[in-house]
Amino acid sequence: MSQTYGATTESGGIGERVQRKEDERHLHGRGRFVADLVLPGLQEVAFLRSPLAHATILAIHKPAGHEQHVVLRPDMSGASDIVADSTLPSYKSSAQPPLAHGKVRFAGEPIALAFAPTRAEAEDIAEAIGLDLDELTPVLNVSTALERPGLRVHEHWDDNVFLTVQADIDFEMHAKDAPIVVRRQAALARQCMVPMEGKAVLAYWDHQFSQLVVYSSTQVPHMIRTVLAQCLGISQTALRVISPDVGGGFGYKCVLHQEELCIAWLALTHKKPFRYIEDRREHLIAGANARQHYYDITAYADRNGKFLAVDAQIQIDGGAYSAWPFTIGLEPGQATGNLPGPYAFRGYRCRTQCIATNKPGFLPYRGVARTGVCFAMELIMDAIAREVKREPWQVRCENLVHADAMPYTNVMKKHFDSGDYQESLKKAVEQIGFSAIRDRQQKGEPDGRLIGVGFATFNEQSAHGTSVFSSWGLPVVPGYDQATVRITGDGGVEVRIGVHSHGQGMETSMAQIVNEILGVPIDRIVVIHGDTGTTPYSTGTYASRSIVMSGGAVSVSCKTLLPRILKIGAHLLKGSEALAEFRNGAVHIEGRHISVQEIAHAWYSRPERLPLEIDLGGLEVTAAYKPKVDTGAFSYATHACVVAIDTGLGQVEILDYVVVEDCGRMVNPMIVEGQTYGGVVQGIGTALFEEVLYDDNAQPLTSTLADYLLPGPTEIPPFHLVHMETPSPYTEFGMKGVGESGAIGPPAAILNAVNDALKHLGIELAETPLTPRRLLTALGEAVGRRDAARKAA
Repeated sequence: MSQTYGATTESGGIGERVQRKEDERHLHGRGRFVADLVLPGLQEVAFLRSPLAHATILAIHKPAGHEQHVVLRPDMSGASDIVADSTLPSYKSSAQPPLAHGKVRFAGEPIALAFAPTRAEAEDIAEAIGLDLDELTPVLNVSTALERPGLRVHEHWDDNVFLTVQADIDFEMHAKDAPIVVRRQAALARQCMVPMEGKAVLAYWDHQFSQLVVYSSTQVPHMIRTVLAQCLGISQTALRVISPDVGGGFGYKCVLHQEELCIAWLALTHKKPFRYIEDRREHLIAGANARQHYYDITAYADRNGKFLAVDAQIQIDGGAYSAWPFTIGLEPGQATGNLPGPYAFRGYRCRTQCIATNKPGFLPYRGVARTGVCFAMELIMDAIAREVKREPWQVRCENLVHADAMPYTNVMKKHFDSGDYQESLKKAVEQIGFSAIRDRQQKGEPDGRLIGVGFATFNEQSAHGTSVFSSWGLPVVPGYDQATVRITGDGGVEVRIGVHSHGQGMETSMAQIVNEILGVPIDRIVVIHGDTGTTPYSTGTYASRSIVMSGGAVSVSCKTLLPRILKIGAHLLKGSEALAEFRNGAVHIEGRHISVQEIAHAWYSRPERLPLEIDLGGLEVTAAYKPKVDTGAFSYATHACVVAIDTGLGQVEILDYVVVEDCGRMVNPMIVEGQTYGGVVQGIGTALFEEVLYDDNAQPLTSTLADYLLPGPTEIPPFHLVHMETPSPYTEFGMKGVGESGAIGPPAAILNAVNDALKHLGIELAETPLTPRRLLTALGEAVGRRDAARKAA
């Protein structure tokens, strides 16, 4: 009996550039988002949000005649606050009420809600609510939080520190005799995630099944069911969460939001449908919750630039609340654990603090701390190179873990499963045309602009498993992902997965895995996801995990079906099962064959033709999966870019951008490229454009897209993407995750390129975004230093 897989090159198996199945409906406007849903008697909801960042609530006055259409926190009987506790040492709890009660802790925090048949009417009622606030001095930033401990975001704490994470691995032993010591500071601005679709939730009571049904634009429907049931005090059997088409997530939608709890409570209480759709201004005010890190990092190296040890102090502006389920502890844990990156050194000390301020609570944004740690590490890598007078790429190459050392366990016990980090860097050096750029710099540009080239090499821990998440003390720890694969009566396949696609093309890539194993044509495979009532459990889509975890479960389910298919096929062919083999979607015995469609017809419609002894599971399997080693499958990449700087305008133009990436075996290279391109664009936004600004009262100043800048088509350079494929030894088909990778490298590569162009002026920039004002300020200071030196001479 042979179980070789069924795909052919033409059929769309693993590795093929199959056009995304979901694109047809989206390109023709046939997607089904929360805002598209229509239910009789639907009530639209608007929120009254705090105009102040920090204040005591003295009184809230419901408008006359609309008392029954306004809800305050005391009205929400039966609904508990959102509590995201952690077992991490030093962690401080911060219960987040669905509607502020007693105190507001950030501008934009929901205080009351109003509902009416239309959103406009609901907003009119919300605006008529009277609000008496006693303004308190805000905890504006990390400095204020630490310097004024008596001024607290949460009164029951003894200071403003959410938690502190520390590591010290043989630091003194490796650092003490280092001949080269370089120290730098780096900072990343606060950002919004800006998915095309913001928060969106609709809930109603299903009288037929006595269930609360919640449609939510979420990445994690099964986890949202878990926490909503807890917060509402109902059984999970009385709750169904459906995630329809989702217009982007990026981490913004992998937590429980206050608005989701409010809408679910309304529907449970009134047994009517209610809906809330976040508008863009609400998002830019109340969704400013990512990326804000500060680094003080010191590298210790030998005279060739080989790293011996690294010492770092990291501060993260955590905002006001810890989000369920990942908690505020995820960001400092990721920062501390991932700062060493792909480099081989053995002395490490790091102290990371996450600090509460009067801003929206920090959430896991695409890359989760790795954009920040890559930024800090790659900037200091270039600084070391300048100190030892070598090319930055050469110093990088010397410090990277070697391919022949794989699998490799680094200083923070991260287990790198496979890869050739040095080769990715060398390919990037070649593709960007490094030698030609150095010649070009010597000659100068005809238009007077300055040219620079920069690199960033990093790895991405994808598909973190139980052992990793349990160490972070989360309230929910992911384990096995499950998938159901059912062959239908006419030989098609239904796949049910608990993760949810919000742009990753899972309806296509999961179908390709099925095609690879069962040989069923792609157009006869349907992937069903996003509904807790019809799909097996998964913690959801985040951390670049879906293709490894749910894709692995799909693979195991299909492989489990193969012996059943072979047994029935051999019987129908009246041949020996030992001689049967499966290929091209059919069972073959000695020149004869029978298709999966005919086998399915026998199972469902002609049972008298089946063998007497048969697996009673039939042609449907639900299987669970996690990798043999669940510490994560490590993808990696090198980014390289060339910039041109107009020193008169402070303008940075990206002339060329190269990505050399390795995410193991690619299921669909076209989807990988789309994910990478999109991530790079977000990274360019981090590097050059995106920044949430506040005044001295913690009032947001960037509440429209005229103020909060995003990169557009004219700011995006040509991309050159080079694939490497080093399969993971621990996952199905050697797959690794890649969803976050593109967003990690750009800030480091771009600012390293800018610093390369300006190094003759003694300028090093280490703060995002690199706006024209910041660049012109640095240029002006450089001119001032030069003039002062001339006068002194």
